[in-house]
Amino acid sequence: MTVAAATARPGPAARRTGTDTVEAAPGVWVAWTRAAVPSTHPADLAAVSGRTRWRRRQSLAARGLLRALLAEVCPGTEDAALTAGARGRPVLEGLPHLGVSLSHDGAADATGGDLVAAAVAPGRRVGVDVQLPPGPDVPPGLVRRCLRERAEELAPLPADRRALEFAWVWTVQEACVKADGTGIAGRPWSLDIPVRPRTGTVRDLTWIALRHLSVHPVSCAFGDARAR
Repeated sequence: MTVAAATARPGPAARRTGTDTVEAAPGVWVAWTRAAVPSTHPADLAAVSGRTRWRRRQSLAARGLLRALLAEVCPGTEDAALTAGARGRPVLEGLPHLGVSLSHDGAADATGGDLVAAAVAPGRRVGVDVQLPPGPDVPPGLVRRCLRERAEELAPLPADRRALEFAWVWTVQEACVKADGTGIAGRPWSLDIPVRPRTGTVRDLTWIALRHLSVHPVSCAFGDARAR
């Protein structure tokens, strides 16, 4: 299937039990859940070989969610092998301009489900990040590193609320460096993101914190496509 044929469209993803799916911006789809069906794609199984059991579980859950989202918004692309581009950004083999991203949080709920997220954006760079608050409190040094002069805005909040708002900022920072393809080398903590983020821009990227839709911090960022 060519990139031109991979046209995003609404699908019944939001009706999957335990999964939230939204079109965060025109042609930018984001899904998150604790109930992802792990991927059994041969390329995914090979990619996680050698990792610890819990790392394999998380990665396969995120990849499974990504493939389910692809099947619903860009049908016919869900079986493409997922590889790493030149700068580490995930790329679908044969579909380099179909933007994809995935994320998982390390914590598990009482049933053992991992919180994972995925994003799909035809013709765009895209990044997604999901995090549970690093509770019960966040080290002040970490808050200052990521928020700098804005750190004082969190100080009056109760510890649990402070951790939650910090997690929202961090998901935006992470989503931006994922969309840009720089990852940790992009120094996500250096990006100037406001406390209680909702939407904004970083360089040539637009970011959206889905706080009006999710109880868990999940954010996405997107921009025009670049060569990978």
